[in-house]
Amino acid sequence: MSTFNIKDYGAKPISVSCEPATAAIQAALDACRDSGGGRVVVPAGMTFVTGSITLYGRTDLHFEPGSELRGSECREDYRPFHVGGEYASGDSAFLLEAHGAEGLSISGSGVIDGRGASFMEGYRSPEGPFIKRPKSWRPRMIGLYGCRRISIRDVTLRDAANWCLHMTGCDDVVVSGIRILNDLAIPNCDGIDPDHCTNVRISDCYIESGDDCIVVKATRHGAELGYSGSRDIVVSNCICVSTSAALKIGTESHGDFSNILFQNCVVRGSGRGLAIQLRDGGNVDNVMFANCAVETRLFHSLWWGSAEPIYVTALPRNSETRVGRVRHLRFSNILCRSENGIFVAGSPDSPIEDLVLDDVRVEIDAWSRWPGGRQDRRPILGGEHAGLSEAPTDGVYIENAAGVRLSGVDVAWGKNRRSHWGDDLRTRDVTGLTVR
Repeated sequence: MSTFNIKDYGAKPISVSCEPATAAIQAALDACRDSGGGRVVVPAGMTFVTGSITLYGRTDLHFEPGSELRGSECREDYRPFHVGGEYASGDSAFLLEAHGAEGLSISGSGVIDGRGASFMEGYRSPEGPFIKRPKSWRPRMIGLYGCRRISIRDVTLRDAANWCLHMTGCDDVVVSGIRILNDLAIPNCDGIDPDHCTNVRISDCYIESGDDCIVVKATRHGAELGYSGSRDIVVSNCICVSTSAALKIGTESHGDFSNILFQNCVVRGSGRGLAIQLRDGGNVDNVMFANCAVETRLFHSLWWGSAEPIYVTALPRNSETRVGRVRHLRFSNILCRSENGIFVAGSPDSPIEDLVLDDVRVEIDAWSRWPGGRQDRRPILGGEHAGLSEAPTDGVYIENAAGVRLSGVDVAWGKNRRSHWGDDLRTRDVTGLTVR
């Protein structure tokens, strides 16, 4: 394999120069592409500042031990990423980007640092430092569009200012053994976002994120680019900590989701555990969550989520939405400790169909400083402040559903009893309910 060290193309580490090494890094990547492919090396023990760089197919961007690419703090060092109309503006710049690359990989034990704190200003919540306020502009970290045979292994992604690893319209993707260490107070810094992607395997990752850790999406922009939903995806052996949802499908659902499996994962200290949020016209079919340990807690109400360990909803986003369907779901062998119960809510025109909870235990208690006794349906018809309402905390709450089977479901109540605690099981407009 041909090797291209970025230092050989003029990249200077911060110990020598504080100027961005963007042009030199890009020159090494261009030379690798022009030679037919190979490995571009970020050398051991060195840190380089960079703006936007473009990655290519048949190229491995390899980080030697102790190496780091650190995002520039200056907007002028980032360039617009031109893939369709929405992404023709600087508001959507990425630190690392690729379009149509085949056989692209990012590997090694180094770090990519987005310097997210540089793009924040103060806090939104008057009660304390619970959610930061972004500045008027902030970059995303990694954006891959229409790529095939992608491998991302072992690297650490740190302090993203916005979405961290966003893959749109990609096929045959492996993400394995990476660490994502984001600020839990920065909103929208999702961990891994497969968006209109197929044949995806995500495994053995540790993720801390101020938004969803792993979220399967079908964005409107991806649909406009002609990509056809998200399917054939396996997430396994991951540990997730999130101020929002840990493992999720939605909320953006402008395409279908099918054949998706989350298994052998740990969710710790998160605002929501295992979640499906359908808000648009796409459909969700054949989804399984299995062998997971889930711990969820309450946060400030500015964060979506009310500590639901399992959350399934199909609700219209706005008055123009005809929401799709959610059906054929399995939750099996799940252990939950939480400050809220399981929440399932379809809509009259789109009930949740064929839902099975099998061997699921929910222990409800109270330990955070935030008040409970609320249902969180955001975002829904009614605007930004709609969807958060006072309600009892039930062990299992099911609304607008058909063909529901509860088998071996155990609800336990902790010692820190609260006045808003309700029933083990509460249903509303549910048909075909079987409880064993």
